[in-house]
Amino acid sequence: MTGPDHENGGHLLGDAELPAGGGELGAGADHSAVVERELAERTADLQRLKADYDNYRKRVHRDRLAVREIAVANVLTALLPVLDTLDRAREHGELVGGLKAVADQLEAQLAALGLQSVGEPGEPFDPTRHEAVTQAPSTEVDRPTCTAVLRPGYRVGELLLRPAQVAVGEPAAPTPEPPQS
Repeated sequence: MTGPDHENGGHLLGDAELPAGGGELGAGADHSAVVERELAERTADLQRLKADYDNYRKRVHRDRLAVREIAVANVLTALLPVLDTLDRAREHGELVGGLKAVADQLEAQLAALGLQSVGEPGEPFDPTRHEAVTQAPSTEVDRPTCTAVLRPGYRVGELLLRPAQVAVGEPAAPTPEPPQS
């Protein structure tokens, strides 16, 4: 066989690797060094390509998770008014029978999607998770504290979907002592 692929024993050599004058290849050590260098270059190229592909796969996986989280958060946010209505019905004793079973199942499924309630009476007030609707001094607390939850808040993972609306008890201001004479 003849042709450019077979002239040098089946090896492809770049123009820079041909011996001067286009004659026969130099000593076997020179040919071996050229092959080793080409092998190292091709190996490095392959490693870079594999690293690029691995990074691409990781980025696509991360993006898919982010899109899923956003989609779940949007659906859960849209269902919050339904949960508010169920809570009001529960407070008025209207959540009985089949409707109670539906409400329980809905709440279980939303919890399975990661929906968690935010705001409990007695927990410290946190403006990043709570919305203060009322505020009153109290001798029972030593720092701003949620005394009542007027509307529960919700979060999924670390994402706050809605802050809890709460009544806040503030530590009572100390009464100034009259000056002693």
